[in-house]
Amino acid sequence: MGAYFFVLVVGLAAGAISGVIGTGSSIMLLPVLVMTYGPKQAVPIMAVAAVMANISRVIAWRREIDWKAFAVYSVTGVPAAALGAHTLWTLPAHAVDIGLGVFFLAVIPLRHWLDAKKLKLRLWQLSLAGAVIGFLTGLVLSTGPLSVPAFTAYGLAKGAFLSTEAASSLALYISKVVTFRELGALSSEIALQGLIVGASLMLGTFIAKKLVQHMSVASFRYVLDILLLVSGISMLWTAFG
Repeated sequence: MGAYFFVLVVGLAAGAISGVIGTGSSIMLLPVLVMTYGPKQAVPIMAVAAVMANISRVIAWRREIDWKAFAVYSVTGVPAAALGAHTLWTLPAHAVDIGLGVFFLAVIPLRHWLDAKKLKLRLWQLSLAGAVIGFLTGLVLSTGPLSVPAFTAYGLAKGAFLSTEAASSLALYISKVVTFRELGALSSEIALQGLIVGASLMLGTFIAKKLVQHMSVASFRYVLDILLLVSGISMLWTAFG
């Protein structure tokens, strides 16, 4: 019971942080879920929870969604996420731990490089980004640190960014959950665990809405880097510990 309670507490905090910076829930929660359930169960549980977390962000900011950006990103991202999920499920559990840990750590310098380039994306380029990020979402679960610069480079900010990124991520995660279901990786027990974890994420997201206007860009970057560093080290510790 103590482990379950800890997962829910981390879920509440993760939902609050992701509600403010647009990402971070999977980065925080996944290492905890891996330690509690193992990687093969943790990934589909987190996928279900991520669906719920993004639903709450869409509801909270629904009036500011950029539907054109959502459409071009999702049309390539949804099938790519399904392909990534298929690829993930063929990998051994040990490789999943290592891959997730390395990915989290590698995203830190990559994200800063993208920010430094000050890239400006057009609609067709956002669609290409959707394909790449969609596949990675299926493969490694958490690609918020990549989707954040993609949508901000397109010109979205604050409510418009949070809502559009959430709606697009929702489409990708639904694709991933459906794929897991087809692969037989989403039992009723795992789905229920995902719904419980997702409920804590949703609560945290609504709590965080009032904080969005008060968080600086510098604070956002600082929090995101810490999340990536801690989670990456945690995943590698689990793999080699």
